Amino acid sequence: MGKFVMRTNDKGVRFVLRAGNGQVIGVSETYSSETACQNGIESVRKNAVAAGLEDQTQEGSSCKNPKFEVYKDKAGEFRFRLKAANGEIILTGEGYKAKAGCLKGIDSIRRNAPDAAVIAE
Repeated sequence: MGKFVMRTNDKGVRFVLRAGNGQVIGVSETYSSETACQNGIESVRKNAVAAGLEDQTQEGSSCKNPKFEVYKDKAGEFRFRLKAANGEIILTGEGYKAKAGCLKGIDSIRRNAPDAAVIAE
């Protein structure tokens, strides 16, 4: 089972979503408070399951929020971001060499986020 791990630093609070094997599959923005961070976690839980998939590496692929956006970064790696219904980015993924790996990361978030435990470190 996955887990959300919240960490506080000098700029605020952020979380990472880890898969059952411990691998980081998504990272949040930095929030101003623990309560705001917990609200971000709940938004990921809610939106990850309902989100469509917009592949920005292919022409004509678009959908409404909430959605996962798949794109290529400046280094040529595939990445994704999860946008909430209001269009705000609530989770981002790491870079993947292949699109298939990126899509597996999205699938892992869909599977892990709804029931993931929340742990503060």
